[in-house]
Amino acid sequence: MLRIITQQSEAHTELQRIGGRTHGSETLQVEETVRDILQTVRQQGDRALLDYTAKFDGQTLTLSQLRVSGSELDAAYQQVSKDLLDAISLACRRVEAFHRQRVPKSWVQFQEDDVILGKRYTPVDRAGLYIPGGRAAYPSTVIMNAIPAKVAQVPRIVMVTPPSEGGKISPAVLVAAQEAGITEIYRVGGAQAIAALAYGTDTIPNVDVITGPGNIYVTLAKKMVYGLVGIDSLAGPSEVLIIADHQANPVHVAADLLAQAEHDPMAAAILITPDGGLAKRVQQEVQEQLQNHPRRILTEKAIAHYGLIIVVDSLNTAAELSNLFAPEHLELEIAQPWDLLEQIRHAGAIFLGNSTPEAVGDYLAGPNHTLPTSGSARYSSALGVETFLKHSSLIQYSPKALSEMGRAIQTLADAEGLHSHRESVRLRLEE
Repeated sequence: MLRIITQQSEAHTELQRIGGRTHGSETLQVEETVRDILQTVRQQGDRALLDYTAKFDGQTLTLSQLRVSGSELDAAYQQVSKDLLDAISLACRRVEAFHRQRVPKSWVQFQEDDVILGKRYTPVDRAGLYIPGGRAAYPSTVIMNAIPAKVAQVPRIVMVTPPSEGGKISPAVLVAAQEAGITEIYRVGGAQAIAALAYGTDTIPNVDVITGPGNIYVTLAKKMVYGLVGIDSLAGPSEVLIIADHQANPVHVAADLLAQAEHDPMAAAILITPDGGLAKRVQQEVQEQLQNHPRRILTEKAIAHYGLIIVVDSLNTAAELSNLFAPEHLELEIAQPWDLLEQIRHAGAIFLGNSTPEAVGDYLAGPNHTLPTSGSARYSSALGVETFLKHSSLIQYSPKALSEMGRAIQTLADAEGLHSHRESVRLRLEE
């Protein structure tokens, strides 16, 4: 059952425990396995990918089956309903419209002292998108990763995803990829897929940036190859924190908590409210909605271990606790959400008002649903166009500008004991 606590000291302790749920000893045990997988793929390439797909996914593939064929891509459209195709297309349009507003612009500034300064943005050459799969299908994750890369104008975008029974990839995932402009897709998952994207094989190209969520093996693999390639983030299990007051509907709040808990046994679902009556009604409603839940066992585990209701003295205290936790998703189901927003400093995405469940952000509101987890919203942000871009500084000094600033440059070089730095300026000024 979803626990209710009322002591702020206990609330602090529990929020810290839940926030640190991904740092247990099991992580250390998995690291050695992941390191071996990375090394084997680096040495054996495609052969290792086929072996690991058979071992971990139970699917025996040939080398020619690693890449999804054009006929399979075409056939996917015949296997999804018109309603699903329309929903995918709508999501693509809305997500693209949002991300086009986020494209940073290159700029050049001509200063009065004959100095030109600027910043130039260019996309990476190749991006690799990891899409979880196997037992479940996530076309929304395809859209959220592919659209920003497309908007950033990355020349080559490749996608990897683990196969299900018979080596198949979900038609919904294949349709979403094509609607988002991705046709180079490989049926491989897990840490071995991350290794292929980082190091390259004869079949799969190495990339410059890897994005997309996955299990602990995928997350640790991304962590280990970071530096050789860029990554979006080290995404942990999903989480939602809801701040609700007396006017919130307990049925809706309970559904929103369960919407996160059903993701994963380690997903976190937290309610903070100044209304003790609401807390009890939500607690009861969660139990009722669980009765016939199709993912009941998994969801109950998440609720039992990482579900929590905190009763506080005010919305101000609720905001303080939220900032302590720095949630991936924050819902403000209160009468005046925009007023409390001023007190919120750390959250991956903020959903304001009773009619904005987190699910709208998962699918088609526009902002990305790949968000910082496990407290990393304190220092990081959602995946976006910027993930696939890098910028170069532009600097040009005229002879006059160098003459005017050369003495200061030489003085600083002398202070650091860098002889040739000083000389590179002095020699030019003496010509």
